[in-house]
Amino acid sequence: MKVLVTGAGGMLAQALIPALERREHDVLPLSREDADVSAPGALLHPAKLFEPDWIVNLSAFTRVDECESEVDQAYRVNALGARNAAIAAAAHGAGILTMSTDYVFDGTAQQPYREYDAAAPRSVYGASKWAGEQAVREVHPRHLVVRTAWLYGRGGVNFIDTMLRKARAGDHLHVVDDQHGSPTWTEDLAPALVKLIEADQVGTFHVTNSGSCSWYDLAAYALSRAAVPHLLDRTSTASLARPAQRPAYSVLNNQLFELVTGERLPEWKSAVDRYLAAVSAAEADAANV
Repeated sequence: MKVLVTGAGGMLAQALIPALERREHDVLPLSREDADVSAPGALLHPAKLFEPDWIVNLSAFTRVDECESEVDQAYRVNALGARNAAIAAAAHGAGILTMSTDYVFDGTAQQPYREYDAAAPRSVYGASKWAGEQAVREVHPRHLVVRTAWLYGRGGVNFIDTMLRKARAGDHLHVVDDQHGSPTWTEDLAPALVKLIEADQVGTFHVTNSGSCSWYDLAAYALSRAAVPHLLDRTSTASLARPAQRPAYSVLNNQLFELVTGERLPEWKSAVDRYLAAVSAAEADAANV
């Protein structure tokens, strides 16, 4: 299978591209410099030359607070970019997979959100991703919209790395305990995306590591497992006064993915353990070079 991947320099792409290659798929990775998805027609020529079976759109503007002040840019990348990727896929007979987020929900639920629950984003980031979802559905019937949450992994800025870095620097950490979600490791998410593509699935899927926690719980667990001395206190979302509103509860129900694939992603603590082990191994290898 031939798969064109946009946003190839990003954190998820650095896990997905090797996962595709391990399954012997032919991958064309395109960074923003290669093809800016927010520019209409930018993907048409590369898609024509490569003739992909699937286009996987990983291009995204994910800096949630910056989206509040850079509204046009958020919609250009997250909404128009997804639409342009779907147009390119439809023009060349390929399927389109685009990534979305738990932030399309308002966070008022009392149980994990299902794919068919009503979206009600409370931030520009969430609204722009929801607009991208809708555009893909309107443009191309052979689509996969995959919502995930609280992503971390190698090759990009992420919460766990930030907590470890600040704790090692001796910072006193204050982390919110009134936002709950499902931390998801890119190395667990990537193979799940490959399974959906290989099964030629269509529709909307929620895919996260199993279980849920607060940001405080995640920080405390990661710091403890990494054996990093730390000063960590709970705080509230309101006390931080961030520009963008965050959903208080955005746990996603993965049942549809599990029914289709027969698989369940590992529990979030297991994922954190394996991520920390991978980081430690990479640091040891770098030290020995």
